[in-house]
Amino acid sequence: MSLSVSIRRLPTILLACTALVACGKGPETAPGADRVMVTTTVVEPTPWIDSIEALGTARANESVTITAKVNETVVRVNFDSGDVVEAGQVLVDLSGRVELAELEEARVNLREAEQQYRRQRQLADQKLIPASQLDSQRAVRDSAQARLDAIRARLADRVITAPFGGVLGLRQVSPGTVLSPGAPIATLDDISIIKLDFAVPEAFISTLEPGQSVRAASAAWPGEVFEGVVRSLDSRVDPVTRSVTVRAELDNADFKLRPGMLLTVLLAQPPRMAITLPELAITQIGRQAFVFKVEADGVVRQTTVRTGGRRPGLVEIVSGLAAGDRVVVEGTVKLRDGTEIVDRTAEAVDSEATP
Repeated sequence: MSLSVSIRRLPTILLACTALVACGKGPETAPGADRVMVTTTVVEPTPWIDSIEALGTARANESVTITAKVNETVVRVNFDSGDVVEAGQVLVDLSGRVELAELEEARVNLREAEQQYRRQRQLADQKLIPASQLDSQRAVRDSAQARLDAIRARLADRVITAPFGGVLGLRQVSPGTVLSPGAPIATLDDISIIKLDFAVPEAFISTLEPGQSVRAASAAWPGEVFEGVVRSLDSRVDPVTRSVTVRAELDNADFKLRPGMLLTVLLAQPPRMAITLPELAITQIGRQAFVFKVEADGVVRQTTVRTGGRRPGLVEIVSGLAAGDRVVVEGTVKLRDGTEIVDRTAEAVDSEATP
């Protein structure tokens, strides 16, 4: 009985197996079922501007600490902290009463010596006195003039002036302060132009030259860019850091930058032609980078490349590709070496070209 039942069910079993086999073979035989949809781009040389990033320190165009040259008492202070002064402006008057008295005495002595010299020159012209006596009086006159000049110089040291125009720092003295030589009075900085010093690795020395443009940014002024130019390079390379110091100048007419500030520097180099790719096209495994290059038969080949500089969204390709190569940009996750692709980029171009 069981054998007959099995025989009667045999056609149904065979029909089900045939259906299963047919279902299993459907995807394998469907044309193009194993091809991956991707987008591609053609590699072409494009202008590329290399840039060097560094940290720099702002310095004043001119900077000095105003100090006293003599032991003396401050009589008058003619400035306040933060004042903008001009070259030659009087900052501090020191007491000079002794020197003033000596100056008046020296003037009297010089006047007397000149009068004696004029009288003796007349007598010498008349041959009434020897020439040696006239020479002695001339020496007395010149000595009196030298003493007067020395007293005037000492008095000048008691009037302290600004050696150049700029911004004064914090005032360190008050009227009545007794100063000694070298005692600080205030700092003076010319910050209309800021000198920006920053270190660049020695590998870039060949690309550096005066006149290159720089852009600087400060945390104190978010979003603001300060433009400048390279003025000079240090004559030596630091043997410890293997870097050279570059000095740039930034216009600072509004006094926003101050000496000592830390600035982020971007140094642009002359443009050059380079092969670039979108970052999506690059697959990175460890230290190796590769792309999928499209062959003429529509098959992709995994190609190792060497990358160079980077920009937001773009990567420079130093070696591994040539101009005219087609590279997969989107869809690389599903690709393997030898995979056939369907290029949606080409299809989009064809559809746009068809009227």
